[in-house]
Amino acid sequence: MKILVIGQGGREHALVWKLAQSPKVKTIFCAPGNGGIAQMATCVSISEEDFSGLAQFVKDEGIDLTVVGPENPLLNGIVNFFESRGLAIYGPSQQAALIEGSKEFAKDLMKKYGIPTAEYESFNNYELALSYVREKGAPIVVKADGLAAGKGVVVAHSLQEAEEAIISMMKDGIFGDAGSKVVIEEYLEGEEMTLLSFVDGEIVRPMVPSQDHKPVFDGDKGPNTGGMGAYSPVPHIDESLIEEIVENIVKPTAKAMVLENRPFRGILYTGLMMTKNGPKVIEYNARFGDPETQVILPRLESDLLDIIIAHLQGELASVEIKWKEDAAVCVIMASGGYPGKYGKGKVIDGLNEVSPDILIFHAGTKLDLGKLVTSGGRVLGVTALGSSIQGAKEKVYEEICKVTFEGVHYRKDIANKAFKYQ
Repeated sequence: MKILVIGQGGREHALVWKLAQSPKVKTIFCAPGNGGIAQMATCVSISEEDFSGLAQFVKDEGIDLTVVGPENPLLNGIVNFFESRGLAIYGPSQQAALIEGSKEFAKDLMKKYGIPTAEYESFNNYELALSYVREKGAPIVVKADGLAAGKGVVVAHSLQEAEEAIISMMKDGIFGDAGSKVVIEEYLEGEEMTLLSFVDGEIVRPMVPSQDHKPVFDGDKGPNTGGMGAYSPVPHIDESLIEEIVENIVKPTAKAMVLENRPFRGILYTGLMMTKNGPKVIEYNARFGDPETQVILPRLESDLLDIIIAHLQGELASVEIKWKEDAAVCVIMASGGYPGKYGKGKVIDGLNEVSPDILIFHAGTKLDLGKLVTSGGRVLGVTALGSSIQGAKEKVYEEICKVTFEGVHYRKDIANKAFKYQ
């Protein structure tokens, strides 16, 4: 089969890497791809938002299946566009992807169907939003309603932080239209966890759990990012609790989307907080998470392409999905200054010195005159597998220091939370 993966980040590199292991795959293309993906797939310089160009490429090359990585094409209707032209594509429809595209929609859905989440209010007037946070006090959470590349959430520990977040989103427009409306939520205390699931209508097949690390600095300090690292499994979250989450949150969400005439088919990301009152939903995404994908797919023993094909053929309920017992830890190497302003074009050295059993997923890289250079905020995801989280973590940090580029920054405490309750 010929496969096209759409996207250019670490998640897409992990998807290409996993799909390439299938004996059914003959050729993989990636649009637009990056410097690392180019080493295992043919990168084509078509924007992930150029639906007409992508569809024409699929027809010209005789591509059998397109797999969508990032959220923006999904929200803008690429699945609808391809399916209306008879082209096989994997991902939710534009109508279903709204579960990620509008936090207000997601919160209203949970409220309507009794899915546990934080109390909230939505505002499109910043003065009313300011009045609300002054009434409620801090800590409190301010979220841009639309997509903001994982950076549209501010956990405000003071009233001043909350007010500044509202003004910057709604008045200063730092996230454009995505921040013209905000959702303000109660602050939830507890441990975060991510559960990705293959979902087809009311059929739910959960993956292994993982835990992301959003803040840029050690100890969960500093502003939120798209993710600075992840690990899987999550040993301090009991298996019975995972089953409870599937039965009481993920399956009801899938059913709710069917009842709303927005049936979901693809990867549903459920971000959760384990509170003293039980698990509550923080957010939904309509695709694989990044960097969660970089620890989940290395643990997938089954052929990802077989799962996707079964999913598209309506056979998700019966397909076999096997997972490795190994633990996985991924640490993100970021550009200095990220998630704020950062430079590009910094030469990346030392990749050839890293142990071959370490997986390096490229996110913000490109080839420039034969040299690999930085081209984004999150540059590389360095992943190790091990018989334990401790073992995988030690392997990552032994090897990551061999890779260098000017201004490089990464957290030194990824996966420490796994040992917090031991």
